[in-house]
Amino acid sequence: MSEDASGTTTTGGRAIPGLDLDALETWLSTNAPELLTGTPLSATIIAGGRSNLTYALDGAREPLVLRRPPLGHVQKTAHDMAREFRVISALADSAVPVPRTVLFIDDASAGVEMPCYLMQRVEGRALKSQRDNADFTGEQLTRLSHDLARVLAKLHTIDPATVGLADFGRPEGFLVRQLDRWGRQYEGSRNRDLPELDALQRELGERFPETLYTSIVHGDFRLDNALVAIDAAGEPHIQAVLDWEMATLGDSLTDLGLFGLYWDINSFEGMPQGVVATSVAPGEGYPPFAELIEVYADTAGIEIPDMSWYLAFAAFKLAVILEGIHYRYQAGQTVGEGFEHMGSIVLPLARAGRRYLTGEA
Repeated sequence: MSEDASGTTTTGGRAIPGLDLDALETWLSTNAPELLTGTPLSATIIAGGRSNLTYALDGAREPLVLRRPPLGHVQKTAHDMAREFRVISALADSAVPVPRTVLFIDDASAGVEMPCYLMQRVEGRALKSQRDNADFTGEQLTRLSHDLARVLAKLHTIDPATVGLADFGRPEGFLVRQLDRWGRQYEGSRNRDLPELDALQRELGERFPETLYTSIVHGDFRLDNALVAIDAAGEPHIQAVLDWEMATLGDSLTDLGLFGLYWDINSFEGMPQGVVATSVAPGEGYPPFAELIEVYADTAGIEIPDMSWYLAFAAFKLAVILEGIHYRYQAGQTVGEGFEHMGSIVLPLARAGRRYLTGEA
């Protein structure tokens, strides 16, 4: 297995974890022959994901991406490919840039034992590390950051009913259900003693804020879940927002809180250096997150309340996700590299969440 400069991991030949290319090609020849050219399909795993598996497919009528749940230990409420396919399809003509969906597949004979889908492969790149900043000026990175904040605000100002998503979730009681959901995810992946994370879960349950704004929420909004492209004037912009597996209808500020957590994650006390790959770093041109809150608020036309609970909840949610990945890694059910470090991030996140709640962060 090797990784090339484009950030894809090539497994070699037609043997690739989680995907039987021969079976997929046979299934498509019967069920969607218009996608094939007669050239054998080939696939690479797109690196960077720690949850769903994403493959780049070549040999079809157009370059495609296939998305499927992770191997092995999968929580019942997570990795819902049908929901992800639905929300991306619904946003196709909106102000939020997304890939064009192609085909949803729920048939194990297609070469993936779980539901999956195909979508357009969008031209662009994800900014995942500080090395990716070298092609941009500081001013460009500032403008790109503002563009990202505006995209989130535009998502939150879409009326779900106008895009066919009125029944996509239940905004009422959303925060209580979210904390319960991620608490259950935590219990389902519990394999070691984490008293700081237990305390954060308890303290969040004691301090629920009043929900002021509801909307479609992405659920994992951050810079490296977007593709950046260069326009005709040579300026970078957000070309597509990816990874909608946790999208629903709910409290808009949960998205803003997670956005902020990722923006500042490497500044947390005790965070192991080099484990969380992010391009966002002081001195590179990225503005402080407070500035992005202002851009978001101006675009959405709203006032932002104190974000402490939302940032703390984001820390809890991400810690639970990473603990689930740590669980799968220990069971030998991950594909790719870097998974051995995920468990080391959980405790610093739990502590950061508690500091947000006390106003120390």
